[in-house]
Amino acid sequence: MKTRVLSGLIMAPLLVIIIFNGYVLFAGAFIISLMAVNEFYRGFKEMDVKPSYPIAVCSTILLYGLGLCQNIGIIEADNGIIIMLWLFVSILACLLYLFNIEHRRLEDSMATITGIVYVVFFCYHVAMLGMTPMNIFVWLIVITAFGTDICAYFAGVCLGKHKLCPVISPKKTWEGAIGGVLGTMILSGLFGYFFANGVLIHCLIIGFMGSIVSMFGDLTASVFKRKMGIKDYGNLIPGHGGILDRFDSILFTGPLVYYYVSLVLM
Repeated sequence: MKTRVLSGLIMAPLLVIIIFNGYVLFAGAFIISLMAVNEFYRGFKEMDVKPSYPIAVCSTILLYGLGLCQNIGIIEADNGIIIMLWLFVSILACLLYLFNIEHRRLEDSMATITGIVYVVFFCYHVAMLGMTPMNIFVWLIVITAFGTDICAYFAGVCLGKHKLCPVISPKKTWEGAIGGVLGTMILSGLFGYFFANGVLIHCLIIGFMGSIVSMFGDLTASVFKRKMGIKDYGNLIPGHGGILDRFDSILFTGPLVYYYVSLVLM
């Protein structure tokens, strides 16, 4: 019980960030990105791979700095130009990291790039959606990620018999996965009915696709951890591991919801 209470106290500020949305969410995503990519790189060090956290920090500051300048009108370029500029600078920095050729291996540079794209860039989609007029859909990022996890867990406990990916995650079952999708669609539908009038069908579609993508996110994180030889990315959240252990699904649902909203609803 003590562990669950402590976990709740740690996670509560994250809900407050989503409630306030806008610049508060933007800042929250920035901080979470820095913490999560640090955890990700620590996992690589267990394999004697040495990604550069300072490069990741500079890359994160550049990405969010460019985004902030765009939002307050200092930069008038669209998102595509900003992202391409950021990507070029970040990849260039990771490649220059290899110039210390006597102490750096190709794996060090590749791991640095992977962390920047997988953690920092994917998480940035949550911040971008929070700065749009459709920022209420940030809730669907959370619903599809956490809703899938919760619904799949209970469906798996009650009905699970057939293993989904026994080599990657032995406890996950097909019954749990189906329960996770159906449960998330219901939760997303309820959200659409009560809080997003007129787009109920889109909420159901996002719930369906987001639930599947959420499971891919969770399994991807499990693959990384198995290859790294670690159980959790960290121990910040009692009973859940690190920040990245809790937000691995959001790294996938964030981009999905952002692009769906951008391409279909805006």
